[in-house]
Amino acid sequence: MVTGRAAKSGPDRRAILTAAGLWLAAASSLRALPSQPRLAAIDWAMLETAILIGHMPVAACELIRYREDAMQPKVPAKVVDLGLRGAPNFELLQLTRPDLILTSPYYMRYQDRLASLAPVLNLPFYVPGEAPLPKAFAAVDALSAAVGDPDAGGRATARAEAELDDLAARLRGFSDRPVALVNIGDARHLRAFGFDSLFGSTLNRLGLRNAWTEGTRFSFLAPVPIERLATMPEARLVVVGDIPVAAHRALRRSILWQALPPVVEGRLYQLPDVNAFGGVPAALRFARLLAGAFASGPIGWS
Repeated sequence: MVTGRAAKSGPDRRAILTAAGLWLAAASSLRALPSQPRLAAIDWAMLETAILIGHMPVAACELIRYREDAMQPKVPAKVVDLGLRGAPNFELLQLTRPDLILTSPYYMRYQDRLASLAPVLNLPFYVPGEAPLPKAFAAVDALSAAVGDPDAGGRATARAEAELDDLAARLRGFSDRPVALVNIGDARHLRAFGFDSLFGSTLNRLGLRNAWTEGTRFSFLAPVPIERLATMPEARLVVVGDIPVAAHRALRRSILWQALPPVVEGRLYQLPDVNAFGGVPAALRFARLLAGAFASGPIGWS
């Protein structure tokens, strides 16, 4: 995602809790949830949030890809795979007998059909021009309330906030320079993560500056020319995820890439894949990996 000015977290949290309350009221009118409700997650951010509060869903979407791309938090093999997030298997979903279905506005076209099977909790994590991390924390509160276990949400939030505080303290020495967060698709294009991405929002929570300061289209998948890195000469350059083999080979031959100050001056870092559209667990994974990468030092480029 390409960035703009950082949004304040306070109103975000209040807004999402209000929205969550409306969804929860609607769900409660359909069916009272049992003490240990059977959850089915269509959205990965909601899946992560359920795991964070200790309520593993009985079913979720795209688990093979989730285990490859997101990796953490772990999902046991016994959890039923409902197929694609964009085209879930409704018959299989019905067979899992969910008490509550967890989704997001990405899948509003299925809202009525999902609601015919069980109450639905639909929470927004990603909104154009708004920082998602506060919304992810608000979703922890909303989901724990929805499953009748508010204390679990409070404990999870406290643990997560404490860890982020600790990581921010570890990263304080790196606040002298902005950080450019990118994913490289090919040798000519990159995807930049702005403040309205999970990574950019978490970067702000860690007390670090985002080097990307332009407007956003709310799509980190929208590539921009790799030449744009030349406008951030002072940044620490952090590549999130694997670089395709062909792109790596081409960058080795790229005069532009080899001349970029972060590359020339040894300010290049790389992180493993992280779920870019996750919840609090993905934010924590990103923060841990970033702290580890900065502590280990920059990578060489050959």
